[in-house]
Amino acid sequence: MPIEMSSRRSRITDEEINELISKLQSLLPESRRRSTSRASASKLLKETCSYIRSLHREVDDLSDRLSDLMSTMDSNSPQAEIIRSILRS
Repeated sequence: MPIEMSSRRSRITDEEINELISKLQSLLPESRRRSTSRASASKLLKETCSYIRSLHREVDDLSDRLSDLMSTMDSNSPQAEIIRSILRS
């Protein structure tokens, strides 16, 4: 089935949807992929959203921990400089 173009939106084929689902599934960590190996697109999208939310929580937690660490150390210390250089990369 070819892609149909209109002035407002384009149609995507089932084959393209399946390819996109496969690509999305490959981005999930192995432990999450197993649970969706034969899952529907809907389940895969829910699992992907859940994974993204967990990544956001992890980033927030790491940011908080880094802020706590930086607030307890001398800003001129070698350790603080190492952390700043890592953050610049």
